[in-house]
Amino acid sequence: MKKVIVGLSGGVDSSVALYLLQQAGYEVEALFMRNWDSNLNNDILGNQQINDIICPQEVDYQDAKAVSEKLGAPIHRVDFIKEYWDYVFTHFIAEYKQGRTPNPDILCNKYIKFDFFLKTALEQYHGDYIAMGHYARVRYNEELQEYQLLRGVDTTKDQSYFLCQLSQAQLAKTLFPLGDLTKREVRAMAEQLGLATATKKDSTGICFIGERDFKKFLENYIPNQVGDIVDIETNEVLGQHSGVMYYTIGQRRGLNLGGMAEAYFVVGKNVAKNILYIANSSEDQWLYSTSCLVNDTNWINQLQTNNFTCTAKFRYRQKDIPVSVEILSPTSCLVRFAEKVKAITPGQSAVFYQDEVCLGGGVIDTAYLDDTKLWYL
Repeated sequence: MKKVIVGLSGGVDSSVALYLLQQAGYEVEALFMRNWDSNLNNDILGNQQINDIICPQEVDYQDAKAVSEKLGAPIHRVDFIKEYWDYVFTHFIAEYKQGRTPNPDILCNKYIKFDFFLKTALEQYHGDYIAMGHYARVRYNEELQEYQLLRGVDTTKDQSYFLCQLSQAQLAKTLFPLGDLTKREVRAMAEQLGLATATKKDSTGICFIGERDFKKFLENYIPNQVGDIVDIETNEVLGQHSGVMYYTIGQRRGLNLGGMAEAYFVVGKNVAKNILYIANSSEDQWLYSTSCLVNDTNWINQLQTNNFTCTAKFRYRQKDIPVSVEILSPTSCLVRFAEKVKAITPGQSAVFYQDEVCLGGGVIDTAYLDDTKLWYL
């Protein structure tokens, strides 16, 4: 009998994943990850006092324990706090300091859930596979002799976007029991089983850190840096910001412009000069681009050509956008859009698809309008 180690988070999705694996005939054990510890992170910061709140991981663990006991599966705990700090959070903060907008969930999947967790599950707990509660699918293509990452059938919950950095080796050892189900079906199954997590709210916010006032959270790690808010068209200083890293491209709220009648939105940042650029004219002029450079690309499958067409998402839940891809190097590509795309943001992830198959993804470096670099990004 094959043994599967399930990443049991204390949420409804991983709870049902564990049950489905038992029903499929696997020997199943649960492993609860603890990846964030406010007190330890204070020590890493040199014992400085920070305005942080403790993530309710103990509540999650108790929920996970209740599910494992209900289903008769052994549960273990493991800490990846230092690994999360070293491989995910330091990069997250470094990107924000550069005025970019990173996606920590993608790095968390790449390094924590499907690397350190995978190794621990296979080596320490002698599993044959790991499983997670993601809405995605894995398929082995006999003709190509490769594993493929597929979207989950529930298009409103598909999480393949966050798995774009996975490798063949990782996919070969991973099961996604929820890939063919909808969220509604998962909830109904949990309620029917009487699981403690059946009606639990879905987790949101930063991976393993949770929901909180994001600006205040960032202020703990990146001190305020007051600078000018400048109208990009008139070069007039309209106000003051507390740090360009706290703002995102296209943002309209929280600009603190003193009740000005015009509706302004963020169009760019100059980190070196600490300037936040805003505009109140046409979005077409400032927020749209026609291509972008993507670095740190990971291709899950062997590419057959250096030039191809596919679709892409530049944000989670965004509709698929037709694009053409030109491979520049093993880790970079130029992506051209069939039509102008709004708010292509450096630091965010571009993820590529061929129908249901996720080809991989990378990090947006630079946006262009008609082959001209958008200088204000």
